[in-house]
Amino acid sequence: MTGAHTESAMSSKALLIRFALLMLISLVVGALTHFSWGLNGQQTISVTIFLIIILATLFFWNFRLAIAFIGLPVLILTDALKLEGFKTHCSLEVILFLVGMMVVVGGLRDLGFFTWIIQNILKMKGMTGRRFVLIISVVSALSASAVDEVTSILFMAALVFQVCDVLKVRPIPFLIICVMATNVGSAGTMLGNPVGILIGSKAGLTFEDFMLWSFPVMLLALAATIALLMIWYRDEITQLDQRLAQRRGHDFPLGPTVKVPYMRGLMLIVGTIGMVSLHHRIELLLELETNTVLYMAPLISAGIVMIWRRERARYYIEHDVEWWTLIFFLMLFGVASTLQYTGVTTEIATSFSSLFEGQSELLMPAVIVLSALGSAFVDNVIFVSAFIPVVQELTGGVSVHPLWWALLFGACFGGNITMIGSTANIVALGMLEKRYRTRIVFMEWFRVGLAAGFTASLVAWLSLLVTSSMMIGS
Repeated sequence: MTGAHTESAMSSKALLIRFALLMLISLVVGALTHFSWGLNGQQTISVTIFLIIILATLFFWNFRLAIAFIGLPVLILTDALKLEGFKTHCSLEVILFLVGMMVVVGGLRDLGFFTWIIQNILKMKGMTGRRFVLIISVVSALSASAVDEVTSILFMAALVFQVCDVLKVRPIPFLIICVMATNVGSAGTMLGNPVGILIGSKAGLTFEDFMLWSFPVMLLALAATIALLMIWYRDEITQLDQRLAQRRGHDFPLGPTVKVPYMRGLMLIVGTIGMVSLHHRIELLLELETNTVLYMAPLISAGIVMIWRRERARYYIEHDVEWWTLIFFLMLFGVASTLQYTGVTTEIATSFSSLFEGQSELLMPAVIVLSALGSAFVDNVIFVSAFIPVVQELTGGVSVHPLWWALLFGACFGGNITMIGSTANIVALGMLEKRYRTRIVFMEWFRVGLAAGFTASLVAWLSLLVTSSMMIGS
């Protein structure tokens, strides 16, 4: 995700220049698709407006929702999208799922669940530099899989800062390690990243499908990423090792212990994940539509939290739910459907099929690379929303298909390439700047991010090559 600058800090002239550049690029691309690709008028309008919204996330991050609000009516009024089509494709079930999970996460925070995890790490005896990096990487990835990438990085960054302050070491390398492990881990389940639940809803994938096909690949990619980062930051890890050795013998070498009611938080997270993980079985038992229980499980847990902690219920809804982001997603899903409605995605899928005719094995790396590069510079939800209809055409309606996982892995792993590649990156950078009044240089991140993104994507591609025949056969 992008948004490193605030428009309030820009001059009117700079805003006008950006707006002119945005419109120029969008109109030129729209004209090129019309004349060189042969798109009709409605198709050209849908491509142009969708491109404007994508570029708005780069040029005018704070105005992205306003531009989406304007873009949607333009599509409907020009008949490039029907109102009924918007209601069908706005993925309301995904929005409700995210609302429920955000309330649950707020309850977990209040119950001290994340504090309990951090304290258990801090109390470990015989800690070494490599062991610390391994622990924070694995916990970051697994917590991202269990809740979401933003929640994971909020608490893991706090842990890194506390340890680095006590040991007087530079926090940036260890923060980058946490963020990159979080992005990799977010591909493990439907819960880790909004693109997971979006892909799952559109492809008809279940939580069990993710655990069977995605989670093992995520673990392999995580192992490769951790190995790379340990080599990349070997000097910093050695320094951390030396500082840890100096503090051995202390009862609590890295921080004090605070008593928290973690058992109630543990019951909440286990209950929520339990309902989500068993949703397919429950749906078969009750003869419900696929993924019905999946979407409703977080809402049930959120309702229980709001009754249980009724004095905080309004706070959870007003402050823990990111309404700005969710409404943007709602509008974006509807706007992206115009590409499908006007037949643009069919044209793209046809071009892909023609380009890779007789070489279907090259489709997987092509989708991984495209989604990784797209997610490195643009919000991965935007890219995935636009590309899902293309993958639907290419898969021919097969739900458990390698291309769905290629899209997921590329979108999640590509977030490691740049500082603005995912929401977790931006949250971590904001926390770093607020605490230490320092920033990470773009190239410092990009060098290691490109290596990490390439490594994880390569592991994903090789894994999909091995399992692709089994997927299609199932």
